[in-house]
Amino acid sequence: MPDAKQMVECPVAAMLELIGGKWKPVILYFLGSGTRRFGEIAVRIPTISRKVLTQQLKELEHDKLIMRKQYKEIPPRVEYSLTDLGESLSPVLAEMSIWGKKNVLEKR
Repeated sequence: MPDAKQMVECPVAAMLELIGGKWKPVILYFLGSGTRRFGEIAVRIPTISRKVLTQQLKELEHDKLIMRKQYKEIPPRVEYSLTDLGESLSPVLAEMSIWGKKNVLEKR
């Protein structure tokens, strides 16, 4: 069993710290299929509040996993997409999706 120092330096724990939470993996997985506007993300995840979605998007942008592009239009338009770093998580999230279907959803 790893000691406390090893747990702090654990790469799995570090990754989960970055993408952990209820909504971040879902947002990243959805953005893996392409650039989306805020409203598209909100519709795709109907149980998330707009406040929480905004917060999660800001955190993902701060961590350089997604990019926010704002267009100077009226009405304003903002699009979100994965950065290269975020894109590098796509295979991991795809495997998590497969595992979740097989080991969680099918057993409900």
